[in-house]
Amino acid sequence: MKKTIATALIFGSLTVLAPAAHARDGISAGGAAALGVLGGLAVGGAIAASNDAYYPGRPVYRAPRPVYVEEDVGPVCHFERRRIIDPYGDVYFRRVRVCE
Repeated sequence: MKKTIATALIFGSLTVLAPAAHARDGISAGGAAALGVLGGLAVGGAIAASNDAYYPGRPVYRAPRPVYVEEDVGPVCHFERRRIIDPYGDVYFRRVRVCE
């Protein structure tokens, strides 16, 4: 976008600073205007061709990296097999949940 504006300003200043066209050497006033229009179209086409609309360049938005937060889930628990003796003296093995 900046290149297009700069180029337009340069060519605009050249047309303002150029001396007035005179109908000499077989070119009439209408022919000079036609050459000016053709020249403007050629320059405009060159500027438009320099801007590739199919490839936008770098992406505008970049997703941030994921952030992993450790949540406080509470105590860590697991199961253990423990030997349990009942009041009658019998031995049992039971799974007991143990939390740390």
